[in-house]
Parts: sequence; structure tokens; C-alpha cells
Amino acid sequence: MSTNADIAALFEQAADMLALLGENSFKVLAHRKVARVLEDLPQDVASLKGSLDELPGVGESSAEKIKEYLRTGSVGEFTALRQQVPPGVVQMLTIPSLGVKTAAQLWHEAGITDIATLKQKLDDGSLLALNGMGEKKIAKIKANLAFVGKEADRVRVDVAMAIAQSYCDLLEQPFRPGGGATQVQYCGSLRRGRETIGDLDILVCGDAAEAGQIAQRLASHSLTGQIVAAGETKITLRTRANLQVDVRIVPAESWGAALQYFTGGKEHNVKLRERAVRQGRKLNEWGLFRGEEPIAGRLEEDIYQALGLATPPPEVREDHGELEHAESLFKAKASWQLVTIADIKGDLHMHTTASDGAHSIDDIVAEAKRRGLKYIAITDHSKSQFQARGLTVQRLIEHANAIRSVARKAKDILVLAGSEVDILADGSLDYEDDVLAQLDWVVASPHAALTQDPDKATVRLVRAASHPLVHVLGHPTGRLVGTRRGLEPDMPQVISAARRSGIAIEVNANAHRLDLRDMHVRLVVEAGVPICINTDAHSFADFDQLPFGVLTARRGWAKASDVMNARSAADFKRWLDSRRDAAKW
Repeated sequence: MSTNADIAALFEQAADMLALLGENSFKVLAHRKVARVLEDLPQDVASLKGSLDELPGVGESSAEKIKEYLRTGSVGEFTALRQQVPPGVVQMLTIPSLGVKTAAQLWHEAGITDIATLKQKLDDGSLLALNGMGEKKIAKIKANLAFVGKEADRVRVDVAMAIAQSYCDLLEQPFRPGGGATQVQYCGSLRRGRETIGDLDILVCGDAAEAGQIAQRLASHSLTGQIVAAGETKITLRTRANLQVDVRIVPAESWGAALQYFTGGKEHNVKLRERAVRQGRKLNEWGLFRGEEPIAGRLEEDIYQALGLATPPPEVREDHGELEHAESLFKAKASWQLVTIADIKGDLHMHTTASDGAHSIDDIVAEAKRRGLKYIAITDHSKSQFQARGLTVQRLIEHANAIRSVARKAKDILVLAGSEVDILADGSLDYEDDVLAQLDWVVASPHAALTQDPDKATVRLVRAASHPLVHVLGHPTGRLVGTRRGLEPDMPQVISAARRSGIAIEVNANAHRLDLRDMHVRLVVEAGVPICINTDAHSFADFDQLPFGVLTARRGWAKASDVMNARSAADFKRWLDSRRDAAKW
């Protein structure tokens, strides 16, 4: 973790503790603002010259705390706060929908200071005596506790990817002077692009003679906590964060077979082996055989082709009909054509300093252009998002004018003036129609009331998706991976509404969201509704989240033709103009 992230985490934790102790909301929000500024800071805060309180959102008091941490590795005031709040009370804040107010009530009024005690009192019925703690709320806390428990031993795809790539980079380095790079590949659920990962599988092409050197390298890595077992073909370790990593050493003649075996989901692999048996063959991690005669093994593609299949991309190997489709493609001498990162031409959801972003309009446009984007929409928050400095109507109009001023000067990139407009609890939008009509692009997203029952959530999203001035439904469920369930609407109804109104539905690429989730992408694609893979960038670094959105889209079998922002700038502009004409009509 970087220095910026370390200090940001301290300020975020302090904000939680201040809220639990009943401090005023302005003080709490000020600490959260400092955390966000530090997270988005492009350079290490320790390297900054000049006064820290010149950073936006960092006052003199916060600047002194940052300096104290840089000098001593701790902040005295935050240490004192931790002594006032039981650690278990802070941990309760990880339970979805159990906010600071409820956690404080459970602590101060019921004496609950850890999750174990909370579970006990939820079960014995004693919490019903607390004001506002009815059966419905208790049932919701129980359900969310179970949700957190289910996700507790898994890590988000972005965290797992960074760990796996770091180990792969280490193992790719030559083992002998003058030798070439070693062939290394992560496999398993990470290669399939699942949103959370339970453990990591990494293959290394080599032989038993190199096992000792591989183990030494793994042991020397800063992420490694313990080497659990080290054999000639498999080394198991646990990271300092307690994630298990299995590294397998595979000979070149079995590389492709092992890659297939350790990538495919269990059901996918079972069906593939059954197919091999029906053809009088045997398939395992060492290769495809007829009796003892090897047929294929060096290349993953050879395995599938020998079985009469067009090689399914790793992301779809879940036994969701991919083998049947792969067979039909093989017979037609065709291949899979799923969307790639290179297909993405635009990004239609991002934020600037006008709301809670880290960069100005000019800077975000320059960065988007540097990354090769052909069109973008700047979509700062609407007025209900006061904690994110959501824009009043007057500020929105001024901001749109400022965006268009920059857009007129920008070359080779189309810049749209838009807004991420809150979908209110009843499905109405946060701005009136006459205001929305002045924007080039409207992302309608839910941010509050995310525990609505499914029927109300469905009505809410259908109403928003049917609005003639909306272009895309943003992160429709509002879920956060592993920590917040979000809305659970009847997605087919929401998708039907989007199809009728002709709008797109977003795949929010931020690894915390990945919303639409993969199962919903498949439904959207099959319904003929375009998806829009957006980064929801609040800083330059957030543009790097795009691959996770593309992985999710690929898991839903999306092709480039299914993706709104994979269109050329000219095609996208034609669609936008037609949408504008339809709204006027």
C-alpha cells in the first residue's frame, strides 16, 4: 500500500470513529474529503513541496496530521480516537446497510461491541426493544451479515489481478544468464474474469530442476507471508493478506493442456472431458490422448480444435452454453468475436472538480485524448448528491457552458456536456426536464434508497429507463462488490424498458461496482439493448479500470457491436443525433 493510501485509510477510519462518537457531520465529511484527495493524488504526498494545505480539501489541521504521520508513522489524535471506540463497532460498519447511526445505536443503547454479540442479539429478539429496530430491519441486517460472511474469504478482481501480475512479473525473469523470459500465466477464476477471487493459480513453463529457484523467488517477494509447501511440480504460498497462491511447474509439451485445465470452471471442464470420452479420447492436465498416444497438449487452442470446438475465450468457460456455441462456430469455420479493450473508442461517464473528481475539465479532456479516446462525456453529480458536491441547477448550467468552451478548442475528440443524474426513490430524476434538455448526455443512476424491495426497485428503474431525455442507465443496482448488495430489481423488465426507449445500460468498469454484473450483461445483449462500458473516472488512475469492465462484458458474451462506446465517433454521433431528434418528437 502506498503512503497516500495508508494516510487516506487513516482519515477514513477517523471519519467513521468521529461519526460513531457523535461529532458534527461537517467534521466527519472533512476527514472523508481528505481521504479522497489523498487517494486521487497522482504523486506521493511525501514528495510534495510547499504547503500541504494548498491541496484542495486539505485544511491546516489535516495538513499537520499528514506531516505528523510522515514524521512518526502515526497520528496521535487518531490513536486517541481508536482508544474511545471498540474495534468491533468499527467492524460492524462493513455490514451493508448498517450505517454509522445504527452502529452507534447498537453500541450505546444495546452494549454491542462486536459482530459475534450482534449475531446473538439479532437471534434472541432483544433488539426489538430498540427504537426504530423492527422485524423488517432486523431481517435485513441478518441477510446482509450472511452476505458479508459469504464474501469474507474472497478478494476483488482488481486486488487479485495486481497480486497475480506481480508474481508473474517476478517469475518471467530469466533463471539463467542470457536466458529468455519464462512463460508464465495466471489461470483459474481470475483468468475467467470473475468479480471476486478465492485463490490464485499460476502456471510456469519449466521442469523440476527449476523448482528450487522458483520457490526462492516466491519466498523473496514482498507480498509473500509463508511458503506452505514446495515440491517439484507445485509450490503453495500464502500472501501476507492470507490469499493462497498455487504455482504449478508445467513441461512445455503439456503447457496448453494445463492452461485449459486450470482455467476452465469445474462444470466446463467436466463437459469437455465427457466430450473427449465420447470421441474415444482422454483429457487431463497433461494433454489429450488416444490411449497412450498424445494428440494435443502444447497449445490450448489445439485441445479445443482437436475436440471439434472453436476455442472459447477464458471468460465464458462456465458451462453456460459455450461448448455448444463453440461447436457451431467450428462447423462454420468461424471464431469467437468478443469485445476487447482496443474496441473501446469513448468513455461516457466521468467526474471533474465541479463535483467529487480530482481534475479540471481541461485536464480530464487532455488525459482522455492522451489515452486515445475519440469521445467522452463529462458527467458530474446532480444536486441530491450533496456529499459529492452535486451541482445545483445554476452550477450545472455554468459547468455545461465551461465544458462546451473547452470542447470547442479540443481537437480530434468529441466532448459532451452531461450529468450523472440521481434516480430518486420513486424513479423521477434529480433535475426537471427543461434542465435535462440543455445537456448533451444524461447518465441516470441510483445512489440512495438502495435497500428498496424488488418491486419498488423495478418500478423505479423502469420509470428512469423510460425517460426520453436519458441516454444511459448508470450502474443500475448500485451494488458494491462484496460489501453492498444494492437493488435487486426484475432485470428483464428494466431491460425491456430500455429497449422500448432506445437507451443503453452501463457496465460500470470500476472494480468496486462492476454493475451491470456479468449475468445481466448476457440478458441485455440477448435483448438487443446496447451496453456502455464506462470507467466512472474520478481521477486519471480510474481510467485504468476499463479492463475490468471489458472482462465483465466478455463474461456476458458481448461483442463490439453490442457496445455503444465501441462505435466510431461518426457512428456514435449519428446515434446521439437520432436520440436527440426522438426526444424532441
